[in-house]
Amino acid sequence: MAATNCSLTLAQLLGPNVTNSGAAASFICDQFSASTNNFSDTKFAVDTVYLLFSAYLVFSMQLGFAMLCAGSVRAKNTMNIMLTNVLDAAAGGLFYYLFGFAFAFGTPSNPFIGRHFFGLKSVPSTAADYSFFLYQWAFAIAAAGITSGSIAERTQFVAYLIYSAVLTGFVYPVVSHWFWSPDGWASPSRTSGDLLFGTGVIDFAGSGVVHMVGGIAGLWGALIEGPRIGRFDRTGRSVALRGHSATLVVLGTFMLWFGWYGFNPGSFTKILVPYRSNNFYGQWSAVGRTAVTTTLAGCTAALTTLFGKRILSGHWNVTDVCNGLLGGFAAITSGCSVVEPWAAVICGFVAAVVLISCNKLAEKVKFDDPLEAAQLHGGCGAWGIIFTALFATKKYVNEVYGGDSRRPHGLFMGGGGKLLGAHLIQILVIVGWVSVTMGPLFFVLHKLKLLRISPEDEMAGMDMTRHGGFAYVYHDEDESPPNGAQMSKIKPRETSPIGNYEN
Repeated sequence: MAATNCSLTLAQLLGPNVTNSGAAASFICDQFSASTNNFSDTKFAVDTVYLLFSAYLVFSMQLGFAMLCAGSVRAKNTMNIMLTNVLDAAAGGLFYYLFGFAFAFGTPSNPFIGRHFFGLKSVPSTAADYSFFLYQWAFAIAAAGITSGSIAERTQFVAYLIYSAVLTGFVYPVVSHWFWSPDGWASPSRTSGDLLFGTGVIDFAGSGVVHMVGGIAGLWGALIEGPRIGRFDRTGRSVALRGHSATLVVLGTFMLWFGWYGFNPGSFTKILVPYRSNNFYGQWSAVGRTAVTTTLAGCTAALTTLFGKRILSGHWNVTDVCNGLLGGFAAITSGCSVVEPWAAVICGFVAAVVLISCNKLAEKVKFDDPLEAAQLHGGCGAWGIIFTALFATKKYVNEVYGGDSRRPHGLFMGGGGKLLGAHLIQILVIVGWVSVTMGPLFFVLHKLKLLRISPEDEMAGMDMTRHGGFAYVYHDEDESPPNGAQMSKIKPRETSPIGNYEN
């Protein structure tokens, strides 16, 4: 119909003096139509490539998790923790494909849970494409990876299999449906029904949906399992069970930092979206701003942790700085797209304080989390949700989420308290939902003696007792020094003629 109208209008403009004006008009309109289709196809292609590249970045965070976890545990459990990270991706991929994606984004559905796209049936469609599934799967296994850190060094392998399947196949998808699906009851992009408090929950990349879910699940797992042997002495005093490789911790941290540029900016899922008539300003600008706020929050949190721990302990501790950096990232993830860069600095500063405080509280209540995952992702994630409700700007909220210009925004930015109310509800429902699902699961596993390994296996290390040997030759700090007979068997170092060079 549009092509017919185009031909008639153009034929009238050409007038009777032009030979065969109808055919000429039809040809010109066909060329315009073909050009328009080409532009549309190009836009879809660019947006798809952008989303796929972001998915690859988020997936690369699994390597970061693996290295961070490996460095944060003792050497005798290295293979075990790395295998659990592989398991999170593998089991999570299968169960998210079968059930999780459908529960999360299977539209049309009800406000609580999705009911289409099981096994990717009817995909691709106008609602979802394969690239979107891949991106969301990378998020799901990130949540499972968080939980594995909390229960490291003492958990049976079968427990990892079970919890990873349940978390990625059901628990996490339901939460992501609530806050990210167009049908979710608290989604800011809800297409049917009223928005929660007229705004919905602005959890852009998942401080609550991903980080709090993984952190609260890890909290319950670690609480039910109890602390590692030797983590607290007979008087209740905290004993540090340090990880064996700060090198791996730093490597993992930088890998996670790199991947976070797919986690936060990639959550736009599209990049070729204009905001104004100016060709230099559009969603591509928001993507860049989101990367900047992410960077500033992490950097501020790292420096705050550095000096804070120096004051408290008297040391410059690289592991603490890495955890502080990640805490800043976890906090800014919710509001990264809707806050000013200066606000990200505040976010990172408070996130470091929250992490240090949560770690102090954990020691007092004898809570043992080898990677501080529950404190980092749960505590800093909760702060990030509150931060967004305080500092989200009207301009960016309207650009990113569209709709009514009267949509509530941050309390401190003159937007009233409705967004804060919605975000407090988000915190409560995530804590409640994960507690009533993952808490009983870990408790049942505990009662069935499927959760924690035996004390003998824990002391010997799971690499030797469960995985056939150590990851590499090592000496733990708690090993007794060699006796005189052993020392006599150790060959002296050879030196080169030009100095003390070890061969």
